[in-house]
Amino acid sequence: MAASVTLGVMGEDAVVGGLLKTLPKPASSVVTGPGDDCAVVRVHRARKLQLLKVDSVVEGVHFVSGEKMNRVGWKAICRSVSDVASMGGSPKHALVAVHASQRTSWSQLEALYKGIGAAAERFGISVVGGETGRIEGPLVCSVTLTGWVEEERLVLRSGGRVGDSLLVTGRLGGSLRNGHHLDFVPRLKEARWLTKHFKISAMMDISDGLAADAPRLALASGCGVRIDPDTVPRNEGCSIDSALNDGEDFELLLACRPRKVPKLLDDWMLKFPGVPLTRIGVLTAQENSCQPRELFKTGGYHHFK
Repeated sequence: MAASVTLGVMGEDAVVGGLLKTLPKPASSVVTGPGDDCAVVRVHRARKLQLLKVDSVVEGVHFVSGEKMNRVGWKAICRSVSDVASMGGSPKHALVAVHASQRTSWSQLEALYKGIGAAAERFGISVVGGETGRIEGPLVCSVTLTGWVEEERLVLRSGGRVGDSLLVTGRLGGSLRNGHHLDFVPRLKEARWLTKHFKISAMMDISDGLAADAPRLALASGCGVRIDPDTVPRNEGCSIDSALNDGEDFELLLACRPRKVPKLLDDWMLKFPGVPLTRIGVLTAQENSCQPRELFKTGGYHHFK
């Protein structure tokens, strides 16, 4: 690749793909490496598989300057919890790294950690270490999270099959405008219930928008995808474009065999009456790509755009 090519020209997916080519082959203990919501590692003598995830919140990207820092701390933990949930697992331990400028006040940093602590307590996470450091730019908080999942309940992006129904939890769109992106509750209990009672083919969380994440799940599964825009559940006042492209929804996108869907929807309604579960499309043959094409033109949120 030419050295003059910028990250903005490449786009996020190409950047990640290019970086992965520089890394050595994973050890035999790695069940799933880069490319899914979490890495999955087999630990000697452990009865469950270990999940590993790192994610960051960056001032000016994931939250605006002047935001209440306890909400930022909550989001910093919950972003990674959402990824663990999408793999069917439970979170356990966290490392927190915060880099802030000398101009950051103690009250801001304290509030950030209070938000981190509130989320950790809510989801049974022990914060076991981390670091703080100086930075001249915007505040950055990175969370490394571990979790565990029973092997039979592990769900990857890559397990989908042609003909699988696609479903989504909750409603999409407007998260940045209505504040949901700072206050959301990861679908942890919902995901654990799903993997206990149903065979889910593939699953991921929606963080970059349905128009970005549905094609990623389909590609990982060697499929194409067709979405029915009329069925996409939207938050009040949101257009279909907003629901597809805004991002920061942190809902679950899942695939399962169509014959299972009627019972899944009925049982879900009884278990989670306040959370919609909606069938929105289907996985197709890969040569069909993403349909209808006009829905995917914007392609959701991509870093470096």
